[in-house]
Amino acid sequence: MAIVGTDRHAQQPEQEEQDDLLSELLKPLRLTGVFDSRWHVRAPWAIEGDAERSCAVLHYVVEGDCWITTEAEAPVELHAGDLVVFPTGTAHRLSDRPERQGLPLKAVLPERQPGTSGEIVIEGSGPESRLLCAGLHYDASAATGLYTSLPWALVLDGPQVDREPLLRDTLRLLAAPDRPVGPGDRLITLRAFEMALVLALRPLLRELAGNPTSLPLLRHPGISRAVVMMATRFADPWTIDALAREVGMSRSAFTASFRDLVGESPARYLAARRMQEAGRLLTETSLPQSAVPARVGYQSAVGFHLAFRKWFGVTPGEYRAGADRAA
Repeated sequence: MAIVGTDRHAQQPEQEEQDDLLSELLKPLRLTGVFDSRWHVRAPWAIEGDAERSCAVLHYVVEGDCWITTEAEAPVELHAGDLVVFPTGTAHRLSDRPERQGLPLKAVLPERQPGTSGEIVIEGSGPESRLLCAGLHYDASAATGLYTSLPWALVLDGPQVDREPLLRDTLRLLAAPDRPVGPGDRLITLRAFEMALVLALRPLLRELAGNPTSLPLLRHPGISRAVVMMATRFADPWTIDALAREVGMSRSAFTASFRDLVGESPARYLAARRMQEAGRLLTETSLPQSAVPARVGYQSAVGFHLAFRKWFGVTPGEYRAGADRAA
């Protein structure tokens, strides 16, 4: 008993650090648009989906079974109640058999504009399957190297989904053929899928935290701490030397390990976080534009202006004006 208690106490700071890191990974995931579709298919059937840029893809099996295949990966079988998420929209095929070749998705759903819905019906003589599928478009500037390093597909089986009642109920509502419609439906659907994505990624990322080969960053205390610091304290006047000292590493070891584990340099990761926050302040608050640079770690307004234009392709003023027009 005493040993178990001691181990739990010793692991608590590590678990808290992992929780902080997972929170920072999920925080930027704000969807900009969703296309969803309901599939009613009978074997034989197969549909080939292209790679989706700046788009996560979600498939929820309402009834029946299906297979997911992609290049250089083993096929994955899904059953009723299972959920699969493709964080970065990897090209894949859904089918009743893993070896079956199929129709291109664009042939059966030629128009997939965010904010709209569709339906696929394939009549066959074999077993029936029903699926809810969605393309979840997100702001590419918020997709850090940490997010894009996630595995090509993440699967929650039926029992795992059932252990997340809010996720389960949200998916069932979204998959219902008589889903309520009315004023504000487009925004409600967007936020419902956004919640489903975050609720799905949370247990999946916790599972990855226990498997260093899947996401090694979660087991590197120095780099994971640096990621959290840059994500939460982006307004601090960080330098690479200061970050390396803070986590007890040499500059060269810190820079090399960060790039290897996160997928980009510390400087670019920090710039991405600062630009993401700057964009949020400009579009979601009434903060004067002149106050934004200091809030995101820039001492010079000119330096911020140049960095912002290089990152977004427009000036801060144009960015805010564009958001106002869209609203």
